[in-house]
Amino acid sequence: MSTPTVTPPKPVPVAPAPVKLSDLEIKDAQLIFESVWQDMEADFGRENLRFPKEIILLGGAPGAGKGTNTAFITKTRGLTCPPIVISALLDTPDARRLKDAGNMVGDREVVGLLLRELMKPAYRDGVILDGFPRTNVQVECLKLLVDKMHALRREFFNSPLGIQFRQPTIHIMVLFVDERESIARQLKRGRETRVHNEEVRRTGVGAIWEDRPTDHDETLAQRRYRVFKEQTWDALQSLKEIFHYHFINAQGSLEEVEQNILKELEYQSTLELDPRTVDRLRCLPVANEIIIHARQELVKRLDSYEFGQPELFAKVVSFVAKKVMPIVRRHAISGAALINTEEAVLDDPTALAMLIDVFSERGFHAVVDLHRIEVPEKIDLATGQIICRMKKVFRIQVRFQGSEIRRG
Repeated sequence: MSTPTVTPPKPVPVAPAPVKLSDLEIKDAQLIFESVWQDMEADFGRENLRFPKEIILLGGAPGAGKGTNTAFITKTRGLTCPPIVISALLDTPDARRLKDAGNMVGDREVVGLLLRELMKPAYRDGVILDGFPRTNVQVECLKLLVDKMHALRREFFNSPLGIQFRQPTIHIMVLFVDERESIARQLKRGRETRVHNEEVRRTGVGAIWEDRPTDHDETLAQRRYRVFKEQTWDALQSLKEIFHYHFINAQGSLEEVEQNILKELEYQSTLELDPRTVDRLRCLPVANEIIIHARQELVKRLDSYEFGQPELFAKVVSFVAKKVMPIVRRHAISGAALINTEEAVLDDPTALAMLIDVFSERGFHAVVDLHRIEVPEKIDLATGQIICRMKKVFRIQVRFQGSEIRRG
């Protein structure tokens, strides 16, 4: 009698735990970045992986004026190299087809090309990246790159190569316009591009501008803006808490946008210097800390002169009015006057302080130098020694905004 075969029950499949999209993106970024990094170490050697000291990540809505304002930002930050425009790096036929349809190029290609470009010596002191990062994966790759830069700095810090691996500074700059303005600017750019290119083809003079299909189709222009809002905007916002972040309102005129950029890019050494250098300089005040109450302090000092030392103050004001101002008036065009005087009242150090404060209150910038000159007076006939008296000459430099004269 045969024993019946018993089939074991099939295990009930257990659904895997759901994986968040952000987890997948971070994992993808790590895989992409490590692959690119390993290739670069193999090609260049770890000790030669040197990247810019300052990286300005310039992002913005289509038509926000990234190309228009790049030169101004470059000049403001004292950079000498042209920007790295990501769209120009990705110039393969496949990449162009994606861009023309308003889509985005793969992260692996973007990261690989960019890291190799950043290593060029021209960008060693600093560079603007136009159009990076645009996705969450690219954001994660950027964080990994900065981590690698810090790791290389620690590794080579006490070696002869230490100066080559400097403290990196990362700025995020976002130029923003609303959807309506973005679409209008894209279509305007398309019209101007066609007129320009037709003129170049007709005359043979000039260079052809890039003509984007998205600049001629309102639907594609709208789609391009919404891709920016859904992907790039969120990606850039996620860096806000890590790197120095500048949000620029680009709705207005070119002059207004430039002023907005200047306000955002005021010099902040603590973001750029090595921490040890910052500690060394910490005992010295920053200029804006000194000047913030300068006017109020000046008023207090002037009132204290009037109420505490009125006679000396009156002499100083009288000297300025009668002896100095006539000379200053004669130099109204140049805005610079130099007065030499032996006025006795200035022997008092308080009088010198009063004089400088008086000019400051009136809107002038004054500097006083004391020169001591030995003047021969007589000769000791017995010894032949020349006896001199000490002559004190106060040199007062006064500077102010000069007059502008039209010249024909």
